[in-house]
Amino acid sequence: MKLLLTALLFSTAVAANAQEAPPANAFRVLSTRSGEHPEITPYLKYQTEMAWREDDDRRKAWEQIHTNADLIRIQKKLRANLLAMLGGLPQKKTPLNPHISGRIQMSGFHIEKLVFESLPGIYVTALLYVPDGQTKKGPAVLVPAGHSPDGKGYYQALCQRLVQRGYFVISWDPVGQGERSQFWDAKNHKSRYNLICAEHAVLGNLAYLAGTNLARWEVWDGIRAVDYLLTRPEVDPNRINITGSSGGGFQAALIAALDPRIKVVAPSCYISALPMRVYNRIFKDPDSDPEQDLDGMIARGLDHPGLLLLMYPRPVFVAAAVLDFFPIEGTHQTFRDVAKLYSRFGYADRISMHESYNGHQYSLENQEAAIEFLDHFNGLQQRNELATVQDLDGKQLLCTRTGQVMLDFENARSIMDVIRDYFVEHKMEAHAGLKQLYYSSDYPKINLWSVNEYRGTMPGDQEARWKKIGDSEWNGVTIDRYFLHHSHYLEMPLLHIYKRGASHQKVLFWLGSSGKATQENWPEISGFLDTGYDIISFDPRGLGETRMSYKAVSEDDPSLAQKSFDEAYVNPLSSVLADYVYNSLLTGRPYFLQMIEDVEIAERFAQVKFGAREFVIVGEGDASTVAAGAAETLPSLKVLSQSKRSVSWSELVNEKRELWPIQDLLPGAAYIH
Repeated sequence: MKLLLTALLFSTAVAANAQEAPPANAFRVLSTRSGEHPEITPYLKYQTEMAWREDDDRRKAWEQIHTNADLIRIQKKLRANLLAMLGGLPQKKTPLNPHISGRIQMSGFHIEKLVFESLPGIYVTALLYVPDGQTKKGPAVLVPAGHSPDGKGYYQALCQRLVQRGYFVISWDPVGQGERSQFWDAKNHKSRYNLICAEHAVLGNLAYLAGTNLARWEVWDGIRAVDYLLTRPEVDPNRINITGSSGGGFQAALIAALDPRIKVVAPSCYISALPMRVYNRIFKDPDSDPEQDLDGMIARGLDHPGLLLLMYPRPVFVAAAVLDFFPIEGTHQTFRDVAKLYSRFGYADRISMHESYNGHQYSLENQEAAIEFLDHFNGLQQRNELATVQDLDGKQLLCTRTGQVMLDFENARSIMDVIRDYFVEHKMEAHAGLKQLYYSSDYPKINLWSVNEYRGTMPGDQEARWKKIGDSEWNGVTIDRYFLHHSHYLEMPLLHIYKRGASHQKVLFWLGSSGKATQENWPEISGFLDTGYDIISFDPRGLGETRMSYKAVSEDDPSLAQKSFDEAYVNPLSSVLADYVYNSLLTGRPYFLQMIEDVEIAERFAQVKFGAREFVIVGEGDASTVAAGAAETLPSLKVLSQSKRSVSWSELVNEKRELWPIQDLLPGAAYIH
């Protein structure tokens, strides 16, 4: 009742105080920056340092590997962690129902057009490259397609080179690419999103909320492709291999890690060290790609070294590009970490690496080296050159009549439906609540922090240091501007707004969609002042004045570059904020929880600096969800009336909502409410 009365008083006060607002600079803590440009922000430093600390923990664990038994023990733990990150794999292998929809005769081999169901109603379009005249079982290679609008068609040259070497090859469209668009607009003959990474972003973000990952179904497609290979009389089940580049390299690594039937593995343009991707992804390849950002991938000791270790003692070949956005230094570091263990236990000849001086592509030089590695371990005759290939038109390689499985098959199901089904299937299980997630082992114990004045030195782990930047007076109201330094690198611009003579005992935290209050919010702010509260408003990390002055828009989708800076900065398909969010997932402390940390840090500051004892919070617009989450989590905080209802994560999944504020992404959140 008290909060309801306050809300009523507030609405009356807003109308009575629609007065001229203080000048804009009264709400600005930092000096104005000019121009848009990439920069190493304090938050990016913080994320990178966290990632390297977690990588140090992995290294320390690996230092305890003294015997083969030790290695197998680490392997089992990594595999369990990987499966947990994926939300497990489907438990039942349903009928593949394969059918060949067409055939193309080439010189010395032919291409069969295959469609199979990896799950009921989940149709996979694939191309089979079959050597002609083969009289006995031969080796096979899976070639998962990387990110390209036409999926498998883009990788036909690699497949042709492999089949002419004597391999039976299968290459398929990943979900959201090629003939497997999940958002196809039949009228306009295109997807509502680009078929490179954008469909993956829409699917993957929703999958996180359901406690799973899009990679779960990408891996399953690959496992079922192996199942299909084993039905073919041409294929030797003891000689199954996999190679792919970019997103195909990612799939190759995960599929091989979880399917021991694959005997030789050759990922290209993917293996690096994730702390380096945390550092450079905003500037190099900023597109959202949730399936590659498994929740806790660095924190749980997996990273790329862990993926490679899951293949031990099978032969592994790493192809890399010196100028790739997957940093080559990380590739070398990861390779050395794993090769050292292969060598220690007598398998030095089973792991190799080759790099070429080019950008992000599976170069001919690397293809030749990789295929020679495959040939060696498959008992094929060694050759020193690649076969010539014939580039076929994309329409020739279509496996479906319409070019899209969702149009060809009446019973075709969307992965959005499958994600919702996954949520329904698991929602009756025990799940952690928001408070339990927040106060996990990663909680930085903010309730114990010291708060002191800033003296020019870096604060420690459990310390906040404040610096008063200035103040303004306006019609009996004071706006004090503070700058809080904490957690070594992080910075928080903060406003303390209060009436003359206020006791500072009652504090209202005001959060806006883009950060702290501005001149435009004055009518609302002044209304809250009249109800007896001091106002504290601040910029959460990565928002407001702590934003990077950079759009980081996708090269794959030029339309995103046309958006305003404010729109581009938070776009869930490709943006600085989205990359911050995914970085936080890799390190195991989701951004949403970190925003609640910022609320608690501001609360701790108000307690120590002003002696505040009563706290309420209001979130305007998109900030309503984190405001409600903070009130649910922090015991001394209550939520006041808000202009917008907070996001219901379960509704997002049940309604299969495609786009929503990226800062609200919290793995498993659909089970919380």
